[in-house]
Amino acid sequence: MAEAINITAEARDRAGKGVARATRREGKVPAVIYGNKQDAVMISIDGKELTRLIHNPGFFTHIFDIDVAGDNHQVLARDLQLDPVTDRPMHVDFLRFNENTKIVLEIPVVFYNEEESPGLKRGGVLNIVRREIELRCSPLNIPQDLQIDLTGMDIGDSVHISAMKLPEGVEPITDRDFTVATVAAPTIMEEIEEETEDEEGLEGEEGLEGEEGVEGEEGAEGAEESSESDDAKGEGKGKGRD
Repeated sequence: MAEAINITAEARDRAGKGVARATRREGKVPAVIYGNKQDAVMISIDGKELTRLIHNPGFFTHIFDIDVAGDNHQVLARDLQLDPVTDRPMHVDFLRFNENTKIVLEIPVVFYNEEESPGLKRGGVLNIVRREIELRCSPLNIPQDLQIDLTGMDIGDSVHISAMKLPEGVEPITDRDFTVATVAAPTIMEEIEEETEDEEGLEGEEGLEGEEGVEGEEGAEGAEESSESDDAKGEGKGKGRD
């Protein structure tokens, strides 16, 4: 488990759009802490600090320790609202949890040892089917990423979720053995193979046409010779009668 990130927040006494707008004008972001069978706590967080946190990787997979007037809340960020124009944070939902809590998260996939892949060395292309994988796990055991070793992978090889080593207590949300990535043949190689097949097909057709043409010519010549011979015989018979 990654080390928890500490945040200092202030309690808010009231809720509502007007109060939220006033909080933002002060340079703070309204937020709420809920869950774990406890009352919700309305808070506000420094806007600059929150902006820095959300632009760091793993905002939704890190555990936060939020201090509210001396009360500590161990939470995960579960929802983030951004301004559609400025992309500034507008509101955050934080979830309390305990050791029995199970959550579903999207964990990024990271590939390494590309230089040890025979397929990539020969010009193959790494086709990434899933850049993130939905996993079910405890908040205390969230992997920051899922790493895939490409050593030995050749063109046509693929990686399935069943072949990946997941941390203890972490499981995919589906039983289906889906594909995560494949090493595909380069497009140029595929085009060359298709062109070769087309050329072979054309050569075969031309060969058949050539044979048929020769046979047709020979047949025509034979027919002409036979016709001339019959004409000659006919002329001979006619002279004898005269």
